[in-house]
Amino acid sequence: MTMQRAVAGYLPGLSAGEVQWQTLHFGAGQSRLAIEVPVLSPPQMKALAQRVRQAGRTQLKTLGVSQIIEVVDRAVARLLDPADPYRREAEQLLPIITGYDVEMVRLGLTSFLKTFRAPQLHRFVAEDFANPKVLDEFQPAAKGGAVRAFGPELLVHSWAGNVPALPLWSLVCGLLVKAGNIGKLPSAEPLFAGLFARLLAEVHPPLADCLAVVWWKGGDPAPAAALYAEADTVLAYGGNDPLDQIRRQLPVTTRFLAYGHKLGFGMIGRAALDAQRAPATARLAAHDVVRYDQQGCYSPHVFYVERGGKVAPREFAQYLASELANLERRFPRRALALEDAAAIAGWRQSSELRALAASGGTLIGDAGAAWGVAYADAPQALAPTAANRSIQVVAVDHLDEVIAQIEQHRPFLQTAGLATSPSELFRLAELLGRAGVTRIAAIGSMTAPEAGWHHDGRFNLLDLVRMVEVEQSAERTADGFAPYAQEERP
Repeated sequence: MTMQRAVAGYLPGLSAGEVQWQTLHFGAGQSRLAIEVPVLSPPQMKALAQRVRQAGRTQLKTLGVSQIIEVVDRAVARLLDPADPYRREAEQLLPIITGYDVEMVRLGLTSFLKTFRAPQLHRFVAEDFANPKVLDEFQPAAKGGAVRAFGPELLVHSWAGNVPALPLWSLVCGLLVKAGNIGKLPSAEPLFAGLFARLLAEVHPPLADCLAVVWWKGGDPAPAAALYAEADTVLAYGGNDPLDQIRRQLPVTTRFLAYGHKLGFGMIGRAALDAQRAPATARLAAHDVVRYDQQGCYSPHVFYVERGGKVAPREFAQYLASELANLERRFPRRALALEDAAAIAGWRQSSELRALAASGGTLIGDAGAAWGVAYADAPQALAPTAANRSIQVVAVDHLDEVIAQIEQHRPFLQTAGLATSPSELFRLAELLGRAGVTRIAAIGSMTAPEAGWHHDGRFNLLDLVRMVEVEQSAERTADGFAPYAQEERP
């Protein structure tokens, strides 16, 4: 067995010898990886934060937003090149770290990275700012006067590691608003953020000190407190308990943006349930289930299927099971930790018991299969499955019935996948929006958000900036002190 080794993080101004390191181990069998993550003392963390903040002031804030987009585009182009060393490193190591299938990681990376090319990033900025130049200089305000958007001096990110490369979302947002950025690596996937930071510094060296990537052991308050004390804004992903712990550590004046766990679901109407469309829809639904094994906040756990189509909901569940079996051969499910295997066993057992108690229900898929489809012939409330390719299919007489099943989970709603007719799409979108859903996607696109999507219904960039206004009164008064004002006096 050969143990591969890698170094995570990105620490401008600190040499490897100045820092303590901890080893995280990944993989099994012949594919094993040891990753060294940096452990900074509180004084080192404070000094790093001050260095990044100062570099952001002198380097990042002097660039136009279009220049920043061009730099990010060049870095992403490198990552989209199969021959680039950074891309090869990501493709080689991320499957070992995450356990996901090599081909799934390769395809997923490409699809994800394409949303960060220049055209998409320009749309991203335009989604939040009618006039993106407010990020560069004061611009005329519609009500009179002028307005300018200023990003944080120091933006701290606390990332989750459930999906590979996920830190890129918030890191790019921080760059676009010209903040100095420091991100805390997730222990579950500590590679990509540091890799991207190194690449960005290589592509545009003046940005080398404008960002850093750090790590500390969960529950260690000292380095966290040192960093949070320096931050203007903290952006964090994760479960509600870890997010609450972070909130408690922050000074009351620090802006906190939290993104917690969400629960995705799909709705499939009669229009998608004929002999041709139903198998195709099931294929797309299976891709949403399989992509990163339902670990994303946008992944589906329940599909509500409408009766009255040429293909019955139970038959659709069979189609879905067949597609999951096909995809298992192409993208084998990752090896499960003991707690994940136990969760799936518990989910299967409870699904079988519900099927016995309610006539018409069934569990499709052998106990040894790497997937499972639970079918219910009566309405059921939205609830998480055991993930890892466990999915619930629920038959309903009308899709309107779904609203009552989901709205009680409003704090956990985000993505709904729909396969319906055009008229039904917007009618249901109105009902879903009122219930708390913030993103409506096509079945098959649930796990691939578009560039510029409003994460949890919020603004990705606007939430990070503060708006500074020059009122008309200040303009008028200043005009009276101009040299030409003296000449106009009688």
